[in-house]
Amino acid sequence: MRVLIAIPIYNEEDHVQSVLERVSEYADHILVLDDGSTDRTPEILNNLQKPMNLDIIRHEANAGYGRAIRESFIRAKRDSYDWVITMDCDDQHEPERLPDFFEAIKRDDLDIVSGSRYLNADTDWDADLPPADRRAINATITQEINDRLGLKLTDGFCGFKAHRVEAMSKLALTDNGYAFPMQLWVQAIANQLRIGEIPVELIYNDLHRTFGGGLDNPDVRLKHYRCVMYRAMDQVIDRLPVMARAQAKADCAEV
Repeated sequence: MRVLIAIPIYNEEDHVQSVLERVSEYADHILVLDDGSTDRTPEILNNLQKPMNLDIIRHEANAGYGRAIRESFIRAKRDSYDWVITMDCDDQHEPERLPDFFEAIKRDDLDIVSGSRYLNADTDWDADLPPADRRAINATITQEINDRLGLKLTDGFCGFKAHRVEAMSKLALTDNGYAFPMQLWVQAIANQLRIGEIPVELIYNDLHRTFGGGLDNPDVRLKHYRCVMYRAMDQVIDRLPVMARAQAKADCAEV
């Protein structure tokens, strides 16, 4: 079974080398998607590419998180990988958890294995506490995803995931931004994919990360996520559970 580790990167000069070195302890096939970095990240990647045998996709300008993830699916299919595991490069997704994903993959009973920072009942809320607005939006949207799609997720936004490449090729994914998971979950249910979660650590190193495009406003961000979710549902409404079909569409004014 061939597994590709795909890591979107944007201005991560402080973390990129240590993260890649740790990932390389568990995986031989690493794809880095440099999404228009303007700091020293490209230079560091150049120095690491040959020694670590990195596959690198470079964007001249920032194209968005969702775009990078979609490109990782395309590359994985092109190069005949069976699974692609996506993870961030900001030191919030621990490479030491990769063996847990490998074990879940070996069971061969899921199409998406999603990391969850909230799956364990003993989550330490005093350490690495997420900003209140991010936690509230995550909880709200995750509950709405569950209610509309019949899922039982505990973390709708974690980017630490394993994806069966064959299953991803069935999905019509187009979102380029941070709302990409909204489209992924809808498309996954519409295509009857099998979804499960495994626990990962709750780590927040950058409490002041910017989302851009007006999305730093929590109200705007929540509305945008709902808008993407409802639009995705509308496109495949006949293939969704009855509970999803009965939901009124949200106000989808552009943000």
